[in-house]
Amino acid sequence: MLRLDKTETWLLAATVILLTAGFLLPSWLTFILTLAFAKALVVQGVVIQMRAGLVSFGQGLFFCIGGYAVGMGGAFLDVHDVFALIGLGVAVAVGVAAIIGLLMTRYRDIFFAMLSLALSMILFGVIVKNPTLGSTDGFNVHAPTLLGWAPQGQEQKLAIFVLTVLIAGGLALALNRYMKSGLGGVNEAIKENEIRVEFLGLSPRWILYANYLFAAGISAVGGALTALATGHVDPEMAFWTTSGEFVFIALLGGTTHVAAPFVAAVLFALVRTYALELAPHSWQMILGFVLLAIIIFLPKGLWSLVAGKRRAAA
Repeated sequence: MLRLDKTETWLLAATVILLTAGFLLPSWLTFILTLAFAKALVVQGVVIQMRAGLVSFGQGLFFCIGGYAVGMGGAFLDVHDVFALIGLGVAVAVGVAAIIGLLMTRYRDIFFAMLSLALSMILFGVIVKNPTLGSTDGFNVHAPTLLGWAPQGQEQKLAIFVLTVLIAGGLALALNRYMKSGLGGVNEAIKENEIRVEFLGLSPRWILYANYLFAAGISAVGGALTALATGHVDPEMAFWTTSGEFVFIALLGGTTHVAAPFVAAVLFALVRTYALELAPHSWQMILGFVLLAIIIFLPKGLWSLVAGKRRAAA
């Protein structure tokens, strides 16, 4: 019988609360939360690699693959079930990662970051030059079904929100177990001293390769959920600013806890929404000031506030 630790208990409680709130909150807020949680899954992929000392500036590559798999599955393959579409996106993303990961895991530091960015921009260029995929405008996603049920209008938005919360909660539980496992601890050791890890008889490269595949899969899930929520995909999903946004959120929340990316993603979405409303021509500057303040006063991210209170209480 599996025993839940304190973090997992809180994650389950948060999932139940969010599911209940979804039936009470206004539709515009549930839509923002859906996108925030979907992007938080991509950020989890970034965080997994950051914990091992690698920063991916091209996670939009797999985010875009997940989104376009949903769009192309409905448009060209006549597949409309959400679970089949998400599975298709994960399969394609992991397949691509399995190939390019053999190259990526040879590089470290700025070389890894720039190469990941280059690969993401290659996908952006391919899509932009392809009129079948809508070129720069992208294309709309066909109405999805959920195990044969075809919700419409507000029901569809609520169903996607519930699905996103359930998937995010399940993956958060799995990630928490992974981070606290022996393999999760090895990531920290690789970040500190990769050579010593090799002397212990482990292969840092293959551990990083496994991280890369997992990050690709979970990022594809985020991209698929985003496409289902918005009903549209476009090349901007692979653009460098999108990948930079994921790194921004990772820095905003910190890498020490599995809940940090979700909190940071929700805060980022709300700040950007109100910044666009109050200062539509300078909202990027507001986000820049927020990140600058976090780096100066909370270099380990927002979650360091919670961790600091726990240490003080102890």
